[in-house]
Amino acid sequence: MPLPHETFYTKKDYYNLPENVRAELIDGQIHYMATPGRLHQKILMEIAGTIRDYIKSNNGVCEVYPAPFVVELSDVHDEMNHIVEPDISVICDSKKLTDRGCMGAPDWIIEIVSPSNPKHDYITKLALYERAGVREYWIVDLMQKRILVYLFELDAVVNIYTFNDIIKSGIYEDLLIDFSSLGL
Repeated sequence: MPLPHETFYTKKDYYNLPENVRAELIDGQIHYMATPGRLHQKILMEIAGTIRDYIKSNNGVCEVYPAPFVVELSDVHDEMNHIVEPDISVICDSKKLTDRGCMGAPDWIIEIVSPSNPKHDYITKLALYERAGVREYWIVDLMQKRILVYLFELDAVVNIYTFNDIIKSGIYEDLLIDFSSLGL
């Protein structure tokens, strides 16, 4: 009996999906995404707004993009292309930005854990973002009320915080996000 054949999807397949379908392409597989809930969207807007306000008030060159926003990543280890939609992407190199999205690793990615598939953010995307060259990765877990901060430039140092903490960004000298003030 032959082994089941696993379909391998490409960037072309991804971009041919219907416009109203939210999905990501990782390791040749399409991962469909559920519609986020109200609390997910609230925290996304609060964090993205805090970062945007900081950048603007400091005349920064970085740009912040909330999902849905396409990020194409190349894996330096296997030359595979991946397409993801991080909840928040901060890009400091404007040459990576196109009308389609970001072509290359953002400097900072924040994912808000989906209750339907937490391992996607904790395992799959963690490994992908580190391999692709993302400098800083935050995992915000609403169920656990904690934030994991990975600083890949410091050999993947991870710090664990709660929703009562003030967290300093690794890519900015003085950007602090006070999670206790976000009303969660």
